[in-house]
This record gives sequence, C-alpha cells and structure tokens, in this order.
Amino acid sequence: MFTFLACWDEFAWALTIINSPQNRTLPIAIQLFQGQNATQWGLVFAASVIAIIPVVVVYLIFQRHFVQGLTSGAVKG
Repeated sequence: MFTFLACWDEFAWALTIINSPQNRTLPIAIQLFQGQNATQWGLVFAASVIAIIPVVVVYLIFQRHFVQGLTSGAVKG
C-alpha cells in the first residue's frame, strides 16, 4: 500500500525525467494549474479528488490485509 502510494504521488522524479507534455503524470498536471499570479483552485481540487480515487479503491480492496498487517505485531498472544 505504501509503495503504491509513493509511486502514485511521485513528483520530483517525474518532473525531472519527463519532457513530453503527453507523458506528464497527474501530480505534474495538477501543479500546472497553479500560476505565478493566480491559482485555479476549482481545477486543483477537482484534479486532486480524481487523483485520490485510485488510492481509495486500492485501500478498499486490500483493507483487510492492511489492517491485519498493522495489528499483527501489536497483539500479544
């Protein structure tokens, strides 16, 4: 889960490597909505919600395993 989230939200490496506008990742596209003098907050928030949806879906699918892994070391017995 943490690896997926780190790869999904990766910004610095993608910004450094990707040169083509067609290959931009979602965090880079969201950053482009922020201008020097004005920010289009409606577009930023809408794109952020769209970016969060796959993370929530992956969490819901693997929720049982995620919680079980977190609690396995905390329970005596």
